[in-house]
Amino acid sequence: MSDRQPGIDASRYAWDEIWLKEDWWSVWLGLGFVVLTCICFTKGITLDWIAVTPTRWITSAELLSQMQGNADRYLAQCAAMTGLFGIASVAMGYRPTVFVPAFILLYILSLMIQAASAWDGSLRYNVEAPLIALVVGLLISNVIGLPRVLDTAFRVEFYIKTGIVLLGATLPITLLVWAGPIAILQASIASIVTFFVIFKVARFLELDKRLAAMLAAGGAVCGVSAVIAVAGAVRARREDMPVAITLVVFWAIVMIVVLPLLARAWFLHAGVAGAWIGTSEFADAAGFAAAQSYGAFARAGAVAGTPEQAIWAFTLVKVVGRDIWIGIWAFALSLIAVTRWEAAETGTTIDIAEIWGRFPKFIVGFFLASLLMTLALRDVSFADYNQAVRPTLIAPINTFRGWAFTFSFLSIGLTTRLKEFGGVSGNAFLAFSTGVVVNLVLGFVLSAVVFADYWMALSP
Repeated sequence: MSDRQPGIDASRYAWDEIWLKEDWWSVWLGLGFVVLTCICFTKGITLDWIAVTPTRWITSAELLSQMQGNADRYLAQCAAMTGLFGIASVAMGYRPTVFVPAFILLYILSLMIQAASAWDGSLRYNVEAPLIALVVGLLISNVIGLPRVLDTAFRVEFYIKTGIVLLGATLPITLLVWAGPIAILQASIASIVTFFVIFKVARFLELDKRLAAMLAAGGAVCGVSAVIAVAGAVRARREDMPVAITLVVFWAIVMIVVLPLLARAWFLHAGVAGAWIGTSEFADAAGFAAAQSYGAFARAGAVAGTPEQAIWAFTLVKVVGRDIWIGIWAFALSLIAVTRWEAAETGTTIDIAEIWGRFPKFIVGFFLASLLMTLALRDVSFADYNQAVRPTLIAPINTFRGWAFTFSFLSIGLTTRLKEFGGVSGNAFLAFSTGVVVNLVLGFVLSAVVFADYWMALSP
């Protein structure tokens, strides 16, 4: 029996697509939550109570105590998420009797994964929830197996798109002003050069252009988040996404060790090293760990500068300068995919109306969320943003974005068969690794030579 309700055919509707299509529902859910958090913030209310996730634990007794103490919060969170995603799924034609139990299973598995990522050992080695979710999903799918009817709730793109909209809210345009022109310029140079190097090498190695785009974005911008955004924008094959994600996570972990050690061997100033890490790392959490590690050298007096300079320089280049390129690359690649790649594959000319019809609406949601947060924070200083806004307004959005990404990564694993990977992994590794080398060298030249005076004089 089909999991869709009878009598609903989205293709017959035009205007009604805003209630029947996944892209639009990701926008409504993401923007709706952003608006709600902004309203609560103006009223002095925070959504921390329901934006719950496991925190660091060492012993199983500590984890059990956490879970018992927050049981009511997790139940409320599960009910809210089930209700919201359930309403959207019913509107899109799926049976609630199938979706609800499948989503609850997805939530329970995701909670276990979040708890595993909060273990002290996982945090020490930077093993994050998305990676665990991907591995767990692949093991369940390829070793145990689940009934295909449960795929109703394993909606990879739906969760991805919703998470990307929420990501836009954490990147207000005011961050660009606070970062300054040098940080934005360095980040932009690195993003553009690295993207084209990886893409060209991948195409030379005869990888699919959509996989090449994912690899290029993963190396040029914000790692996993960029892979997710571009995958949805170009309609990448589902089996290719784990390949790109795995490469990003692998090199992000390697760079946690490599970058601080190289910078220490060359006695780089803390500000210069932080900028280099920000230009060459592939994930925010991994880069922050590397910057903190190098900051410890500065604190001990082994290198010039201060720990704050290392972290601040990294934040300006990576978290602000490079991350903002997520939306830019996704927007540009979605247009290219629709107007050139798909047109060439089908042998037909796509008109303007068709471009809008195929354009990923969640990219619009990403920019709208960023604009909304920009307007909400127009009179806020950077100091107030860090001290008051980030913990109460941005933190809940980040938490739910983390849940959405965990749902998507777990769903990728649960719906992927390893035999579908084919023979692309070796060439994909070579293409991405070429970008790693270019990024490493380019980041060093920009940080330690071209803009060295700026980063050494940086004052957080």
